Amino acid sequence: MPEIVAVLPKYLQIANHIREQILRGDLQPGAEVPSERQLAEDWKVARPTAAKALQALRQQGMVEARTGTGTFVCDVQAHRRASYRYHGYREQGAQYGPGESVEIIAAGVVEAPEHVAQALRLGHPAKAMMRRRVISQEGRGPAEISTSWWPSDLASVAPRLLARESLGGIGSVRYVEAVTGRHATYARDQASARLATRDEAEALALPARPAAVLVYRHTVHDGDDQPLEFAEAIYPPGVWTIEQEYPVES
Repeated sequence: MPEIVAVLPKYLQIANHIREQILRGDLQPGAEVPSERQLAEDWKVARPTAAKALQALRQQGMVEARTGTGTFVCDVQAHRRASYRYHGYREQGAQYGPGESVEIIAAGVVEAPEHVAQALRLGHPAKAMMRRRVISQEGRGPAEISTSWWPSDLASVAPRLLARESLGGIGSVRYVEAVTGRHATYARDQASARLATRDEAEALALPARPAAVLVYRHTVHDGDDQPLEFAEAIYPPGVWTIEQEYPVES
């Protein structure tokens, strides 16, 4: 019989909420986070629960306490996942975070690799629109190769996807929504690891080969469960982590 899964303790729910704000970029390094008293009032919990939430964030290296002043966000080196970019655009009109820069290195209609054709539900062989970017972080250098794909018949209504220039900060998904009238409703992600290709190693400035990279595949669907976009991101070592917290039944 299916069972209701137990929720995380209250202090972890609070800590995770603040952590998400930090990773999304809503709380920048050096920003002050709410005090124990403020968290207790906002979340309607006891002060010890709020204190435990801040302690959890300190242990994770997300915040630091400064005697007599408060608790502040650390300079966290964390990558902004696709979900954070959607949130950033919806809430702030900015897709990338502070210190991030983007270079579009390729765009055009090409033969779709088999996994791309499958994700977009195209026949194989098939043509697809492709747009590839290298995203760099200040102080780190190249941190991601991101390649987005769409059916080739979208070219007539979304020609800006084929140009090697910025979409003005709105992001490709929002642009496709605007020109087609379709709307993204959910996304499915898949992560794996493999060795970098020669081109990937050069684009990410990896010091030696062979080198392992994280591959993150991201498919966005509309309200009719049809693929709106397929994207594949390649990350070098040390940039990305996959984390999950869940209750453990004894």
